[in-house]
Amino acid sequence: MNIKELHSQDKPVSAISLFKSDQGNATAIQILQGEKLKEHITEIPALLVCVDGKVIFENEKGIKETLTPGDYINIEPMVTHWVEGIELSQLVLIK
Repeated sequence: MNIKELHSQDKPVSAISLFKSDQGNATAIQILQGEKLKEHITEIPALLVCVDGKVIFENEKGIKETLTPGDYINIEPMVTHWVEGIELSQLVLIK
């Protein structure tokens, strides 16, 4: 199995569950080039890992990080954040 094969190319942003358990979840996210995962919050801490491509993660506290393959960022709970696809990108969200 390959994470790139989970998503179609017709949706600007796609999220598909990879794994669920009582302790947490992992979600595969694809963001097309030039598209944006709109502003939202998480109620619990999360970890966003870039598997392929290039994105910019930003939050309301002024944090702005470019993520490329292998990069990750911890996402604070209750802080508005968003992600922009600079290239076609594959990400994994763990929470």
